[in-house]
Parts: sequence; C-alpha cells; structure tokens
Amino acid sequence: MRTNKSLIAAGALAAMALYWSLAPGEPPAPAPPKEDPDLFAFVRSMEGTRPDGNLTASAGGTLVVDAELGHLFDYYLAGLGEKPLAAIRSQIELELDRRLAPAPAREAKRLLGAYLAYKQALAGIEQGLAPSGNAPLARLQAMRALRPAYFTAQESAGLFGASDVRDDDAVARMAVLGDKQLSEAGRQQRLAALDAALTPAQRLERDAPQQVSRLDDAVRTLRAQGGGDNEVYRLRAATFTPEAAARLAELDREESQWQQRIIAWRAQKAALGAGTQDAAQVARLNDALFSPDEQRRLGAYE
Repeated sequence: MRTNKSLIAAGALAAMALYWSLAPGEPPAPAPPKEDPDLFAFVRSMEGTRPDGNLTASAGGTLVVDAELGHLFDYYLAGLGEKPLAAIRSQIELELDRRLAPAPAREAKRLLGAYLAYKQALAGIEQGLAPSGNAPLARLQAMRALRPAYFTAQESAGLFGASDVRDDDAVARMAVLGDKQLSEAGRQQRLAALDAALTPAQRLERDAPQQVSRLDDAVRTLRAQGGGDNEVYRLRAATFTPEAAARLAELDREESQWQQRIIAWRAQKAALGAGTQDAAQVARLNDALFSPDEQRRLGAYE
C-alpha cells in the first residue's frame, strides 16, 4: 500500500496540482520553518518536496476534518517501502504536533490511527476482489461499506467526500464508454449529461489537465517561432491570470539559471580529468557551486 489508488490517472492529477497552484488569489506556499530545513530526508524519494495538506482548526480549536488531512496522511504513506510504517506514522505525528495546537493534534492522531487501520483492511478486501470490468465500481462499494467501522458519517464526508464525487463521475464515464449497446450519438448524449451535472468548480478541475497541457504546447510553439518572454507572459496571462503568468515567468528564470549552473558544473568536473576525479575533488567542487539541498539533485545530471 503506497497511497489510496485513485481512479483518475496519475498524470492528470499532477497537471491538476499545477493548475490549482496557478489559481488566482492563492499566495505562494510559505517556506519550511528555518529551524527544521530538512524535514523529509528520511525518505529519499521525497527529498526536495513538501507535504500536502493544509490543516486547519475552527475558531473553537476543533480540528477541521476534510480532504486536506487525508492528503497529509497519503503524502507520508507514499514512503512505504522506503521506511517502515511505524517510522512514517511517527513522522506524521510529529508533523501534526508542529502544525496544530495540542487538542486538534490529538484528534488528528486519533484519525490517523483509524485511517491506517482502514487502509490495511481495505488492502485485504481488494485482494479478494475478482478482476472484472466492474472492478472500479466494486472497489468503490467496498471502500464505502468499510468506512463506518472506522469513521463517523461526518468524518467520512470530510475525508472522502470530494474524492467520492470524482470517483463516481469517473466510474459513470467508464460505464458509458464501455457500453457497447450505445450508439455514438447516444454515448455523447450520456457524456454531455454527466458534464451538465458537474458544478463549475468540478468542471474546471476536470478540464485542468488539458488546459495545462495545451498551454505548455502553445508556449513551446511560440518559443519555436521566435516568441520572447513578453509574448509568453501575455499568452499565460490570457490563459490563467497575470499573477500566475508572473509566477511562471519566475520559474522559467530559475530553471534557466539552474541549467546554466549545471553546464558550468559539468565543464569544471570534466576539467578535473577522467583519471583524477576522486571523491574529495568532486565534493569540493559540489560544495563550491551548490548548497547541500541542491546537491541532492545532481545525481540526475551525472
């Protein structure tokens, strides 16, 4: 078990994450606390990343149980296989203590225990599901039948309500696409009805991967035709917002600067000579050009 298997493709989820990061009115995420700059080095695959989940408590100090809490749990559970469950659970609890006051942190830890037990029980049930064309629906039904043993109705709605809506829509679309009795016109009519049932926010979320992909393609085409940074900015601002376009322009500048530093690093490393590249020399070169956090990325450029 790594994370809750979604019926939505992983690539689409990644694109959706980028889309929402560009949404208007959302400030950049705060930097990690200075006193603990390397929170996630205990799992190598997470180096350089930050945990999901925007945990909140009500004005009365009660934990808000929503999808964000599940996102935090799943972020760390993705490290299973690299670290044992006990170590990952301890790290999640530390993160809960860091982010929340004592009372909501205790409640979040209780829900963490229920969440882990639920996931383990679900894994056992999934092994018994027979492969079939109805497997996604069978899995959804099994998940929902299992939840009352671990969560109240309110907790289930908070943790899983948003993903249930997406999963229901995905299963319905799969059923329409797989129905061989439908004509093409009938299929399009059914899909249009599903589209009409979506809220504007859900429609934006569904269309986000295609919108991001189309923008990336348009930017590459524009640059290939000689378009400069100003033209790219205007294209992005028209697609999203001026603020999002400015953030993307800054990312472009950072990436360009990084690539220039990699070119210089490779050249200096080559100048050491093939026969003299001992570990100490390479370490000194790396220390001179990159911070410790940046050095973790160098393996991809060897």
